[in-house]
Amino acid sequence: MRGRLALAGIAVLAACGVAAAVATAREARGDALRLTRVATGLSLPVFVTAAPGEPNRLYVVEQGGLVKVIERGRVRAAPFLDVRATIVSGGEQGLLGLAFAPDYRKSRLFVVNFTDRSGATRVVAYRSRGARALPGSARLLLRVPQPYGNHNGGMVAFGPDGKLYVGMGDGGSGGDPENRAQDMGTLLGKLVRLDPRVAKPTAEIVALGLRNPWRFSFDRATGALWIGDVGQNAVEEIDRLPRGTTGLVNFGWDVYEGSRPYEQKALGPGRLVQPVVEYTHGDGCSVTGGYVYRGKRVAAARGRYFFGDYCNGRIWSVRAAAPKAGTREEGFRVESITSFGEDLAGELYLVSHNGTIFRLAP
Repeated sequence: MRGRLALAGIAVLAACGVAAAVATAREARGDALRLTRVATGLSLPVFVTAAPGEPNRLYVVEQGGLVKVIERGRVRAAPFLDVRATIVSGGEQGLLGLAFAPDYRKSRLFVVNFTDRSGATRVVAYRSRGARALPGSARLLLRVPQPYGNHNGGMVAFGPDGKLYVGMGDGGSGGDPENRAQDMGTLLGKLVRLDPRVAKPTAEIVALGLRNPWRFSFDRATGALWIGDVGQNAVEEIDRLPRGTTGLVNFGWDVYEGSRPYEQKALGPGRLVQPVVEYTHGDGCSVTGGYVYRGKRVAAARGRYFFGDYCNGRIWSVRAAAPKAGTREEGFRVESITSFGEDLAGELYLVSHNGTIFRLAP
Protein backbone atom coordinates (compact mmCIF):
# COMPACT_ATOMS: atom_id res chain seq x y z
CA MET A 1 0.00 0.00 0.00
CA ARG A 2 2.85 2.41 0.69
CA GLY A 3 0.90 5.58 1.27
CA ARG A 4 0.50 6.84 4.82
CA LEU A 5 -1.34 5.86 7.95
CA ALA A 6 -1.73 2.10 8.20
CA LEU A 7 -3.00 2.35 11.72
CA ALA A 8 -2.23 1.21 15.12
CA GLY A 9 -1.94 -2.50 14.79
CA ILE A 10 -2.13 -2.64 11.04
CA ALA A 11 1.45 -2.33 9.80
CA VAL A 12 3.17 0.77 8.50
CA LEU A 13 1.70 3.70 6.65
CA ALA A 14 2.88 4.93 3.36
CA ALA A 15 6.37 4.39 2.21
CA CYS A 16 7.66 7.66 0.94
CA GLY A 17 10.57 8.86 -1.00
CA VAL A 18 13.12 11.58 -0.93
CA ALA A 19 16.42 11.46 -2.70
CA ALA A 20 19.84 11.12 -1.13
CA ALA A 21 20.02 10.59 2.64
CA VAL A 22 18.59 13.33 4.84
CA ALA A 23 19.69 16.31 2.83
CA THR A 24 23.25 16.39 1.49
CA ALA A 25 24.69 17.82 4.70
CA ARG A 26 24.02 17.05 8.34
CA GLU A 27 24.36 19.22 11.38
CA ALA A 28 25.53 17.86 14.70
CA ARG A 29 22.88 15.90 16.56
CA GLY A 30 20.56 18.21 18.50
CA ASP A 31 20.42 17.29 22.17
CA ALA A 32 19.32 20.64 23.60
CA LEU A 33 15.61 19.98 23.10
CA ARG A 34 13.20 17.64 24.81
CA LEU A 35 9.51 16.77 24.86
CA THR A 36 6.91 17.11 27.57
CA ARG A 37 3.64 15.12 27.59
CA VAL A 38 0.48 17.17 27.17
CA ALA A 39 -2.15 14.42 26.99
CA THR A 40 -2.40 10.63 26.80
CA GLY A 41 -5.12 8.06 26.25
CA LEU A 42 -6.39 9.44 22.94
CA SER A 43 -7.60 7.08 20.20
CA LEU A 44 -5.50 7.15 17.02
CA PRO A 45 -4.84 10.92 16.99
CA VAL A 46 -3.69 12.30 13.64
CA PHE A 47 -3.61 16.08 14.16
CA VAL A 48 -3.61 18.80 16.81
CA THR A 49 -4.36 22.50 16.40
CA ALA A 50 -5.79 25.58 18.13
CA ALA A 51 -8.71 27.89 17.42
CA PRO A 52 -8.31 31.69 17.20
CA GLY A 53 -9.51 33.35 20.39
CA GLU A 54 -9.07 30.22 22.54
CA PRO A 55 -5.56 30.32 24.03
CA ASN A 56 -6.20 27.59 26.61
CA ARG A 57 -7.59 24.93 24.29
CA LEU A 58 -6.14 22.42 21.85
CA TYR A 59 -8.23 20.42 19.40
CA VAL A 60 -7.20 16.86 18.58
CA VAL A 61 -8.41 14.96 15.51
CA GLU A 62 -8.98 11.25 16.13
CA GLN A 63 -8.95 9.15 12.98
CA GLY A 64 -12.06 7.27 14.02
CA GLY A 65 -14.20 10.40 13.66
CA LEU A 66 -14.03 12.51 16.81
CA VAL A 67 -12.49 15.91 17.50
CA LYS A 68 -11.50 16.08 21.17
CA VAL A 69 -10.68 19.17 23.23
CA ILE A 70 -7.72 19.50 25.60
CA GLU A 71 -8.40 22.28 28.06
CA ARG A 72 -5.78 23.27 30.62
CA GLY A 73 -4.11 19.90 30.31
CA ARG A 74 -7.23 17.73 30.52
CA VAL A 75 -9.11 15.98 27.73
CA ARG A 76 -12.73 17.03 27.86
CA ALA A 77 -15.17 14.10 28.00
CA ALA A 78 -17.63 15.49 25.44
CA PRO A 79 -16.24 15.74 21.89
CA PHE A 80 -16.28 18.97 19.93
CA LEU A 81 -17.36 17.12 16.78
CA ASP A 82 -18.54 13.58 16.05
CA VAL A 83 -18.65 12.40 12.41
CA ARG A 84 -18.29 8.67 13.10
CA ALA A 85 -21.61 7.89 11.41
CA THR A 86 -20.56 9.50 8.12
CA ILE A 87 -17.03 8.22 7.60
CA VAL A 88 -15.08 5.08 6.82
CA SER A 89 -12.03 4.65 9.04
CA GLY A 90 -9.06 2.31 9.01
CA GLY A 91 -5.78 2.01 7.15
CA GLU A 92 -5.29 5.46 5.62
CA GLN A 93 -8.95 6.47 5.75
CA GLY A 94 -10.92 8.35 8.36
CA LEU A 95 -11.17 11.85 9.81
CA LEU A 96 -7.84 13.30 8.70
CA GLY A 97 -7.81 17.10 8.89
CA LEU A 98 -9.16 20.15 10.71
CA ALA A 99 -8.70 23.89 10.15
CA PHE A 100 -10.23 26.89 11.92
CA ALA A 101 -10.92 30.01 9.87
CA PRO A 102 -8.66 32.98 10.70
CA ASP A 103 -11.77 34.90 11.80
CA TYR A 104 -13.14 31.94 13.79
CA ARG A 105 -13.58 34.11 16.85
CA LYS A 106 -16.33 35.93 14.96
CA SER A 107 -17.47 33.55 12.20
CA ARG A 108 -17.26 30.26 14.19
CA LEU A 109 -16.33 28.62 10.87
CA PHE A 110 -14.12 25.54 10.72
CA VAL A 111 -13.43 22.84 8.13
CA VAL A 112 -12.75 19.10 8.31
CA ASN A 113 -11.44 16.58 5.79
CA PHE A 114 -12.55 12.93 5.90
CA THR A 115 -13.22 9.86 3.77
CA ASP A 116 -16.95 9.20 3.51
CA ARG A 117 -18.76 5.86 3.49
CA SER A 118 -17.94 5.36 -0.20
CA GLY A 119 -14.25 6.13 0.39
CA ALA A 120 -14.40 9.54 -1.31
CA THR A 121 -12.66 12.58 0.18
CA ARG A 122 -15.07 15.16 1.58
CA VAL A 123 -14.13 18.63 2.74
CA VAL A 124 -16.96 19.98 4.89
CA ALA A 125 -17.48 23.35 6.58
CA TYR A 126 -19.19 23.65 9.97
CA ARG A 127 -20.09 26.35 12.45
CA SER A 128 -19.79 26.00 16.20
CA ARG A 129 -21.48 27.39 19.26
CA GLY A 130 -19.32 27.64 22.32
CA ALA A 131 -17.64 24.33 23.02
CA ARG A 132 -19.56 22.25 20.45
CA ALA A 133 -19.87 22.07 16.70
CA LEU A 134 -23.34 22.45 15.20
CA PRO A 135 -23.99 19.23 13.21
CA GLY A 136 -26.83 20.85 11.26
CA SER A 137 -24.49 23.51 9.91
CA ALA A 138 -22.52 21.03 7.77
CA ARG A 139 -21.92 22.30 4.24
CA LEU A 140 -20.05 20.32 1.58
CA LEU A 141 -17.20 22.29 0.00
CA LEU A 142 -15.51 19.58 -2.02
CA ARG A 143 -15.99 15.90 -2.82
CA VAL A 144 -13.35 13.90 -4.70
CA PRO A 145 -13.90 10.18 -5.46
CA GLN A 146 -10.97 7.96 -4.49
CA PRO A 147 -10.14 4.97 -6.73
CA TYR A 148 -8.19 3.19 -3.97
CA GLY A 149 -8.21 3.29 -0.18
CA ASN A 150 -4.77 4.84 0.32
CA HIS A 151 -3.09 8.18 -0.46
CA ASN A 152 -6.01 10.31 0.71
CA GLY A 153 -3.93 13.34 1.71
CA GLY A 154 -6.22 14.81 4.35
CA MET A 155 -4.58 18.10 5.34
CA VAL A 156 -6.55 21.34 5.25
CA ALA A 157 -5.11 24.71 6.26
CA PHE A 158 -5.91 28.37 5.75
CA GLY A 159 -3.16 30.27 3.95
CA PRO A 160 -1.97 33.86 4.38
CA ASP A 161 -4.40 34.84 1.60
CA GLY A 162 -7.36 33.65 3.71
CA LYS A 163 -8.14 30.80 1.31
CA LEU A 164 -8.45 27.17 2.32
CA TYR A 165 -5.76 24.84 0.98
CA VAL A 166 -6.45 21.11 0.54
CA GLY A 167 -3.81 18.43 -0.08
CA MET A 168 -4.89 15.53 -2.29
CA GLY A 169 -2.96 12.29 -2.73
CA ASP A 170 -2.61 10.64 -6.14
CA GLY A 171 -5.53 8.27 -5.62
CA GLY A 172 -3.59 5.36 -4.20
CA SER A 173 -2.34 1.93 -5.16
CA GLY A 174 1.40 2.24 -5.89
CA GLY A 175 3.36 4.08 -8.56
CA ASP A 176 0.33 6.18 -9.60
CA PRO A 177 -0.81 3.55 -12.15
CA GLU A 178 -3.31 5.84 -13.90
CA ASN A 179 -0.94 8.85 -14.00
CA ARG A 180 -3.32 11.02 -11.98
CA ALA A 181 -0.69 13.23 -10.30
CA GLN A 182 0.38 14.68 -13.67
CA ASP A 183 -3.14 14.86 -15.10
CA MET A 184 -4.83 18.27 -14.84
CA GLY A 185 -8.18 16.62 -15.49
CA THR A 186 -8.38 15.35 -11.89
CA LEU A 187 -7.83 16.87 -8.45
CA LEU A 188 -5.92 13.79 -7.30
CA GLY A 189 -2.21 14.41 -6.71
CA LYS A 190 -2.83 18.14 -6.40
CA LEU A 191 -2.73 21.02 -3.96
CA VAL A 192 -5.93 23.02 -4.39
CA ARG A 193 -7.37 26.14 -2.81
CA LEU A 194 -10.89 27.44 -2.45
CA ASP A 195 -12.92 30.04 -0.58
CA PRO A 196 -15.15 28.30 1.99
CA ARG A 197 -17.22 31.44 2.51
CA VAL A 198 -18.85 31.37 -0.92
CA ALA A 199 -21.95 29.27 -1.51
CA LYS A 200 -20.41 27.05 -4.22
CA PRO A 201 -16.63 27.30 -4.01
CA THR A 202 -14.46 26.38 -6.98
CA ALA A 203 -11.33 24.35 -6.36
CA GLU A 204 -8.31 25.96 -8.05
CA ILE A 205 -5.25 23.79 -8.69
CA VAL A 206 -2.16 25.45 -7.23
CA ALA A 207 0.28 22.57 -7.72
CA LEU A 208 0.40 19.09 -9.21
CA GLY A 209 2.79 16.17 -8.97
CA LEU A 210 2.13 15.13 -5.36
CA ARG A 211 2.06 11.52 -4.22
CA ASN A 212 0.59 11.86 -0.74
CA PRO A 213 1.11 15.24 0.94
CA TRP A 214 0.93 14.07 4.53
CA ARG A 215 0.86 17.36 6.39
CA PHE A 216 1.71 20.81 5.14
CA SER A 217 1.90 24.15 6.92
CA PHE A 218 2.37 27.85 6.39
CA ASP A 219 5.21 29.58 8.22
CA ARG A 220 3.45 32.17 10.40
CA ALA A 221 6.42 34.55 10.04
CA THR A 222 7.12 34.38 6.29
CA GLY A 223 4.00 32.78 4.80
CA ALA A 224 6.09 30.11 3.08
CA LEU A 225 4.35 26.79 2.42
CA TRP A 226 6.11 23.59 3.59
CA ILE A 227 4.92 20.16 2.42
CA GLY A 228 5.91 16.67 3.52
CA ASP A 229 5.22 14.36 0.57
CA VAL A 230 5.35 10.61 1.14
CA GLY A 231 7.50 8.70 -1.35
CA GLN A 232 7.22 5.34 -3.04
CA ASN A 233 10.09 2.89 -2.50
CA ALA A 234 13.19 5.02 -2.12
CA VAL A 235 12.86 8.70 -1.19
CA GLU A 236 10.93 10.96 1.22
CA GLU A 237 10.71 14.68 0.50
CA ILE A 238 10.05 18.11 1.94
CA ASP A 239 8.95 20.79 -0.53
CA ARG A 240 8.74 24.53 0.02
CA LEU A 241 7.02 27.38 -1.82
CA PRO A 242 7.86 30.96 -0.79
CA ARG A 243 4.94 33.29 -0.16
CA GLY A 244 4.05 35.14 -3.33
CA THR A 245 4.85 32.21 -5.63
CA THR A 246 2.79 32.69 -8.78
CA GLY A 247 1.82 30.37 -11.58
CA LEU A 248 1.24 26.63 -11.58
CA VAL A 249 4.00 24.53 -10.00
CA ASN A 250 4.78 20.83 -10.44
CA PHE A 251 6.40 18.77 -7.67
CA GLY A 252 7.28 16.04 -10.15
CA TRP A 253 5.63 12.80 -9.01
CA ASP A 254 5.60 10.28 -10.69
CA VAL A 255 8.17 11.41 -13.21
CA TYR A 256 10.37 11.99 -10.16
CA GLU A 257 10.47 10.50 -6.69
CA GLY A 258 12.10 13.27 -4.74
CA SER A 259 14.82 14.51 -7.11
CA ARG A 260 15.40 11.04 -8.59
CA PRO A 261 13.88 10.02 -11.93
CA TYR A 262 11.11 7.50 -11.29
CA GLU A 263 9.29 6.92 -14.58
CA GLN A 264 10.34 7.68 -18.13
CA LYS A 265 7.57 9.90 -19.44
CA ALA A 266 6.81 13.53 -20.15
CA LEU A 267 6.33 15.90 -17.22
CA GLY A 268 2.95 17.59 -17.05
CA PRO A 269 2.36 21.36 -17.00
CA GLY A 270 3.75 23.82 -14.48
CA ARG A 271 7.20 24.87 -13.29
CA LEU A 272 9.13 21.96 -11.78
CA VAL A 273 9.91 22.47 -8.07
CA GLN A 274 12.26 19.94 -6.51
CA PRO A 275 12.63 19.14 -2.79
CA VAL A 276 14.55 21.34 -0.38
CA VAL A 277 15.13 18.30 1.85
CA GLU A 278 14.99 14.60 1.03
CA TYR A 279 16.03 11.34 2.64
CA THR A 280 16.28 7.74 1.51
CA HIS A 281 14.67 4.70 3.01
CA GLY A 282 17.90 4.02 4.79
CA ASP A 283 16.79 6.78 7.18
CA GLY A 284 13.04 6.14 7.33
CA CYS A 285 10.07 5.19 5.15
CA SER A 286 7.17 7.63 5.59
CA VAL A 287 7.61 11.36 6.10
CA THR A 288 5.39 13.44 8.37
CA GLY A 289 5.54 17.13 7.49
CA GLY A 290 5.72 19.70 10.27
CA TYR A 291 6.07 23.39 11.08
CA VAL A 292 8.61 26.15 11.36
CA TYR A 293 8.94 26.87 15.06
CA ARG A 294 8.03 30.49 15.86
CA GLY A 295 7.25 30.17 19.55
CA LYS A 296 9.05 31.79 22.49
CA ARG A 297 9.62 28.93 24.94
CA VAL A 298 12.41 27.14 23.05
CA ALA A 299 15.14 29.50 21.88
CA ALA A 300 17.22 26.70 20.30
CA ALA A 301 14.34 25.81 17.99
CA ARG A 302 13.43 29.25 16.66
CA GLY A 303 13.35 29.52 12.90
CA ARG A 304 13.77 25.78 12.35
CA TYR A 305 11.41 23.58 10.35
CA PHE A 306 10.66 20.28 12.11
CA PHE A 307 9.58 17.05 10.44
CA GLY A 308 9.64 13.34 11.27
CA ASP A 309 9.25 9.78 10.03
CA TYR A 310 6.28 7.61 10.97
CA CYS A 311 8.12 4.32 10.65
CA ASN A 312 10.96 4.90 13.09
CA GLY A 313 9.91 8.03 14.98
CA ARG A 314 13.02 10.03 14.10
CA ILE A 315 12.66 13.81 14.23
CA TRP A 316 14.78 16.23 12.20
CA SER A 317 14.93 19.98 11.72
CA VAL A 318 16.47 22.41 9.25
CA ARG A 319 16.96 26.15 9.33
CA ALA A 320 13.96 27.53 7.48
CA ALA A 321 16.04 30.31 5.93
CA ALA A 322 18.57 27.80 4.52
CA PRO A 323 17.09 24.27 4.49
CA LYS A 324 19.74 22.87 2.16
CA ALA A 325 22.54 23.92 4.51
CA GLY A 326 22.07 20.83 6.66
CA THR A 327 19.65 18.61 8.54
CA ARG A 328 19.85 18.10 12.28
CA GLU A 329 18.49 14.99 13.92
CA GLU A 330 16.93 15.80 17.27
CA GLY A 331 17.78 13.81 20.39
CA PHE A 332 14.33 12.29 20.87
CA ARG A 333 11.89 10.15 18.93
CA VAL A 334 8.10 9.96 18.75
CA GLU A 335 6.76 6.52 18.00
CA SER A 336 4.35 6.41 15.03
CA ILE A 337 4.36 10.19 14.57
CA THR A 338 1.29 11.19 12.58
CA SER A 339 1.49 14.95 12.83
CA PHE A 340 2.85 18.15 14.26
CA GLY A 341 0.75 21.14 15.28
CA GLU A 342 0.87 24.67 16.68
CA ASP A 343 -0.97 26.52 19.40
CA LEU A 344 -1.87 30.21 19.19
CA ALA A 345 1.53 31.23 20.56
CA GLY A 346 3.43 29.22 17.96
CA GLU A 347 4.50 26.47 20.36
CA LEU A 348 5.10 23.14 18.62
CA TYR A 349 3.24 19.89 19.34
CA LEU A 350 3.95 16.35 18.17
CA VAL A 351 1.31 13.63 17.80
CA SER A 352 1.83 9.91 18.32
CA HIS A 353 -0.68 7.60 16.67
CA ASN A 354 -0.44 5.55 19.86
CA GLY A 355 -2.45 8.20 21.72
CA THR A 356 -0.08 10.78 23.16
CA ILE A 357 0.38 14.50 22.43
CA PHE A 358 3.77 16.05 23.22
CA ARG A 359 5.02 19.64 23.28
CA LEU A 360 8.52 20.77 22.36
CA ALA A 361 10.42 22.01 25.41
CA PRO A 362 13.89 23.41 26.15
